[in-house]
Amino acid sequence: MSKIKAHLDNIVLSHTVFALPFAYIGAILAAGSIPAARDLFWITLAMVGARSAAMALNNFIDLKYDRLQPRFANRPMVTGAVKPKGAVLMTLASFALFAVAAANLHPLCLKLAPLAVIPLSVYPYMKRFSWTCHLVLGLALSVAPIGAWVAVRGDITLPIVLLGLAVGVWIAGFDAIYGCQDLEFDKKHGLHSMPVRFGIQGTLTISKALHVISITGFVAVGILMNMHGVYYGGVVLAASVLIYQHSIVSPTDFRQVTQAYFMRNGLVSIALLVFTVISIIV
Repeated sequence: MSKIKAHLDNIVLSHTVFALPFAYIGAILAAGSIPAARDLFWITLAMVGARSAAMALNNFIDLKYDRLQPRFANRPMVTGAVKPKGAVLMTLASFALFAVAAANLHPLCLKLAPLAVIPLSVYPYMKRFSWTCHLVLGLALSVAPIGAWVAVRGDITLPIVLLGLAVGVWIAGFDAIYGCQDLEFDKKHGLHSMPVRFGIQGTLTISKALHVISITGFVAVGILMNMHGVYYGGVVLAASVLIYQHSIVSPTDFRQVTQAYFMRNGLVSIALLVFTVISIIV
């Protein structure tokens, strides 16, 4: 049981809450109602498999740097609770789960699966080459709603592209804020990030712009999909949380960037899902 717990901690399974609700939103919008239980089951497994593979792979690839970062001293791979071999096996098993789930959804899902895997696999290397690493992470998570839409409808249209964009820049903006804490570490070890490239103040400004784009995207999706007014209540809630999250950080104070800071965003994604469900059934 301790080994299982270590692997679950290594992939931070609880953080699936960030992207999984957006996948469900994509599926609901595609169906125009609550999707079939079978589709939701395989969408869930696909999401869990893809995200688990990405996290295990990321921690394996970044182990060299994580061992030097004091904030990561308790990570399972740093403490040795999860061995590199175990992380590789977890990555392969998770990708296999993703492939099996994709094969049980619309045929287009399996055909597009390799495209979904690319950003998941490339992201861990991006900090070695480019400050756009945060945007690549956003791209990886934007696959969640788009993939779920494809799973139900078998096509890709403008509303779901906009939803994917909104989700992607939402995540990228917060990842950039998170990266501000590592500015000196990244500079020392030759890593790239928005804070290294644009400075902390510039990064916070870019993050705000990304989040404006995100809220605009959510609104545009509602308009294009002729959503009930209830849906926009969720968008207003999301915007309110974003405003609050930005208000408690500054170029000289990141003390509030804690686990709770990020879990609020997970709760917002759940709230958006709830508002979307209500808007569909009323």
